[in-house]
Amino acid sequence: MGKITFYEDRGFQGRHHECLSDCPNLQPYLGRCNSIRVDSGCWMLYERPNYQGPQCFLRRGEYPDHQPWMGLGDTVRSCRSIPYTSSHRIRLYERDDYHGLVSELTEDCSCIQDRFRIHEIHSLHVLEGCWILYELPNYRGRQYLLRPGDYRRHHDWGGVDARVGSLRRAVDLY
Repeated sequence: MGKITFYEDRGFQGRHHECLSDCPNLQPYLGRCNSIRVDSGCWMLYERPNYQGPQCFLRRGEYPDHQPWMGLGDTVRSCRSIPYTSSHRIRLYERDDYHGLVSELTEDCSCIQDRFRIHEIHSLHVLEGCWILYELPNYRGRQYLLRPGDYRRHHDWGGVDARVGSLRRAVDLY
């Protein structure tokens, strides 16, 4: 089980709220979020309630200033705990509906283009574990949580387009 604490002010000050599981709406507890402490587990933060909008992946650690969580600013409205799994496996496809198999991954990939010589992934099948998909290489840009299941088109994971720069297993490395 994970534990995350949100603070209204920087440096872990001000009003705070602790979560031990998914929370679809943080608005009743906090007006803003300027620092976070992740005591255990991995978490996905969302800019809007009900796990909507831009996302940001956080591992165990202290985040004393809202700058590290890309694009969310001080607006965190929901969070989801990512369950721990010991094995991870994902299949990547060049085209929609699982056509044009690119490869199967079991480890992080910092640059899809360098490894597979393609710029876009149009469908995915997450076989084991949870993954974080990044729009840009080296784990940068928009982030998307991929849970086990089928993603027939980039819209299924919430992507604006099929551009995939990197993939990371959602694991707590500490």
